[in-house]
Amino acid sequence: MAALPLIAHLDADAFFVSCELSMNPQLRGTKCAVGGRERGIISSASYEARACGVYTPMPTKLALKVCPDLILLPHTSGIYRKKSREMFELCETITPIVQRNSVDEGYLDLGPCGFTTAAEIERRMRALQQRIWDDLEIPTSFGVAANKLVSAIASKARKPRGFTVVPPGEEAAFLAPLKISVIPGVGKKSEERLAAQGIRVVSDLLTRSESELKALFGGGWEEMLRMARGEDDRPVHVDHEDAKSYSTQETFNENIGDPAEIERIAKGMIDELMPAIRADGKRVKTMTVKVRYPGMEDSSTGRSLADATDLEAPFYPLVQPLLKAAWTKRLPLRLVSVRFSGVEEKGGQLEMFAQADEKKRRLAAVLDRLNAKGKSGAVRHGHQLGQGG
Repeated sequence: MAALPLIAHLDADAFFVSCELSMNPQLRGTKCAVGGRERGIISSASYEARACGVYTPMPTKLALKVCPDLILLPHTSGIYRKKSREMFELCETITPIVQRNSVDEGYLDLGPCGFTTAAEIERRMRALQQRIWDDLEIPTSFGVAANKLVSAIASKARKPRGFTVVPPGEEAAFLAPLKISVIPGVGKKSEERLAAQGIRVVSDLLTRSESELKALFGGGWEEMLRMARGEDDRPVHVDHEDAKSYSTQETFNENIGDPAEIERIAKGMIDELMPAIRADGKRVKTMTVKVRYPGMEDSSTGRSLADATDLEAPFYPLVQPLLKAAWTKRLPLRLVSVRFSGVEEKGGQLEMFAQADEKKRRLAAVLDRLNAKGKSGAVRHGHQLGQGG
């Protein structure tokens, strides 16, 4: 019997918006988006808003111009991490091997499940898709294939609420008619450059000679050819995340090359993580920023404060130098993440700093409560909550 497709890719549909709509179901079917109103960006848009030209990470001001009746939803602190954790915990009821790529997407290795037929795989995965909706009100799309590359592309083939299975041996045929931009690393500029050379769909790449591919992709031509054929041998790996850390990351729909925009997103991640740290009664000392290039290469760097804290302000000034140190190539970014480690229990502080910090902490607690209720207008250090994601 032929080998069964054993890797599933989960991609939540408009995740941040879906989380907000789970609390505001009366807004379903409307043109809405999550983002900061002033100097902000759109971190997630409903499919109705996308149909009007709203995309991630469009500046909010531009989004309101292209879609004047756009309903702008503020960032609700803590809800995204909570929904993400619950979503992946449901995935782990199917298989113990779950790779959490980001807050809204990941891979499931179905090998340990003992599925014997493609029909059984589809039945179980569709049941998981329905349970995520029933329990969390988060719509998802799934792709199932023999490897990570093809399953990830398949999950995006019929969004939203899509379900696509690529049978073993049909990877190249599945990819052939798709736009060349489905290949990881082919962004908008690369797509335009390849179109000028007559390469618009994946199958066009397979007709080119080795010398032509070398001219187009340099030393990466063989990897590009393998991906166009649907070949990928990367395993699904479980990141046993250090329990003494807090992290979040965002994979962009379009690669981003604007340093100011990346900085705003990273600061938004600080705003998202710090309330959870306070809620746990912890303080953190070290912040690490990771970036990922279009070719899936990662680079990261970190820096520690002299003393652990549970306040946002001490970490904001570190964002720009850490990004500069990590982002060494003149390439746009596919992903950015922020991680806090060096976790300590709340304890005594030097008396001279304790009073001032306690005032800041009380203010931060008020802001946390406001954002937990979905109210807008709360600002920390000139950075509006909800700009990141």
